[in-house]
Amino acid sequence: MRKNEAWEGVVTAKSRNAPDGSNLYHYLEVAFTDGKTKKIRVKGPLWDSLRAGDRIIKHPGSDPAKK
Repeated sequence: MRKNEAWEGVVTAKSRNAPDGSNLYHYLEVAFTDGKTKKIRVKGPLWDSLRAGDRIIKHPGSDPAKK
């Protein structure tokens, strides 16, 4: 995910992973309005606030947010 990207979609799944054993990363599987899907990394508080089926939006220059 790039800082200047803009997109909108629906959360289809959530996951967490600690590949190095010390850092926990939060991921969302997002189905975009154009039909494509992608797994994106997000901050923990946003991950906690979302459930499958929630809409998410990202504006250029900002982090993703619940819509």
